[in-house]
Formats: sequence, C-alpha cells, structure tokens
Amino acid sequence: MTGNETKVCLTIAGLDPSGGAGIVADIKSFSAFGCYAAAAVTSLTFQNTTGVFGAEHITAEAVRRQIAPVFSDLDVAAVKTGMLPTEEMIRSVAQLMIDNNVANLVVDPVVRSTSGFDLIDDRAVVSLIKALFPLAAVITPNIPEVERITGLEISDPDDIMDAAAAMRDMGANNVLIKGGHLQNSDRSTDYLFIGDELTLLEAERIQTLATHGTGCTLSSAIAANLALGKSLKDAVQIAKRFVTEAIRSAPNIGHGHSPINQLISVK
Repeated sequence: MTGNETKVCLTIAGLDPSGGAGIVADIKSFSAFGCYAAAAVTSLTFQNTTGVFGAEHITAEAVRRQIAPVFSDLDVAAVKTGMLPTEEMIRSVAQLMIDNNVANLVVDPVVRSTSGFDLIDDRAVVSLIKALFPLAAVITPNIPEVERITGLEISDPDDIMDAAAAMRDMGANNVLIKGGHLQNSDRSTDYLFIGDELTLLEAERIQTLATHGTGCTLSSAIAANLALGKSLKDAVQIAKRFVTEAIRSAPNIGHGHSPINQLISVK
C-alpha cells in the first residue's frame, strides 16, 4: 500500500481458528473503519465458541521477524497487542515499539480467557506491566484481567477506582476498564481514565450469549480510530458504539458464545 490516506494498523496477537477473537477479529475491525490491516501471530490457540483448549506459542524471534519487515515497509499508524504469552516475547515487542516510535499503541492485556484458561504465565504478566504499560496510549483490561494484574478484588465502582489508580502507579498512562463482568443492570458501563479524569461510557446491555471476541474488537476499534486521528476519548466512544452494534447484529453461530459481527459501519 502506498499513499497517505490509507492508515495501516498492525495487530500482534493470537490466532483463534474459529474466527471470533484474536487477529481475525482485529483484522475485521480494522477493515470496518477503512484501515489496512497487518498482523503478526503470537500463538496458535485451540478454541471455538465453547472455550479454549490449549495453545502452541510462536517463538519471540519468529514474532520479531514477522513485525520488523512490516515496520520497514509500511507506515504503521497504530498497533494493537493482544495475547503475548511469554516474557521474552513481550520484551521484544516493547523494543520494537520503542525503535519505531509507535505513538498509538493499544494494549489489550489478554491474560485469561472467558472460559477460565490462563493464556500467559505470571512472569509474563509482570513483564507486560513493566515493558508495555508505559508505552501504551491506553490499556483495556476487563474485570478478571484487572484482578489478576492488580491483585485486587473488584466488586463495585469504588474498587474500579482503586484498581485504575494501582495500574497508573504501575506505569499505565490511560486505562479503560471494561465493566461488563461487574453489572447486572440493563446498562453496560465501561470506565475510561485519561490520567485522573474519569469518563463513564454507557450503552444498552444486550441480553445475549454472543460475546466472543468483544474485547479484541473493542481494542482494535480504538486503535483504528486513533490511527484515523481521533482523540483517545472519541476513539473509545466510537469503539464502544461499534461493539454494541456488533453484538446486536451477531450471527449467532456455534454452540457456545457466538462471535460478534464486525462487518458493520459506525461513525
């Protein structure tokens, strides 16, 4: 791709062969906003809509060798990271972000699947915090991820405030805590902390099992909108609407949690 108008977004994440999450969801989300998608695979996962059954990780060197040629050839406007399963891989990815002056980095700290499968080990979690959090424009953990990262139990909005402060102390600049696991109301509320400023992002809570890939989709939609020049607050608000409509129009396939529908247009 040449030309100044096409924005290139790179996802560095795991492969979900069922197509609902990971790099496949990221590619579809980038494309939905008119961005050109590039991708580096970090892990081959074994999963479908019913759960995650295992994974074979790519070596850190193989991940580096996927990413480096992309940066040498394409003008990458934003990067989204997902599953980074090893300490060595995280350090390598962080160095590539530094070497290539990546400004629009969205870190989705994928540490545990919805079905309860631990996707990275404790040493990798520590490396993720130290090496990537300070480089990110925003990190996008859900409640179980927040609990593993901070060691805090999250049961109400006050706990979310404490957890956000803890993650900022760990080096995170801005934090989007996805509150979907917390509420039982008819509204879905996420908590965006830009520095110390809190913005509540509310949307209709859609009663459905079609939630496979929501986190990947949200973080990649944020990255796409940052690439397009949106402010962080605007990018998150647009991404939130995108995910809501993707859930609403989900294809409802599979025998578990259906993937959502990224083939939509939201402004």
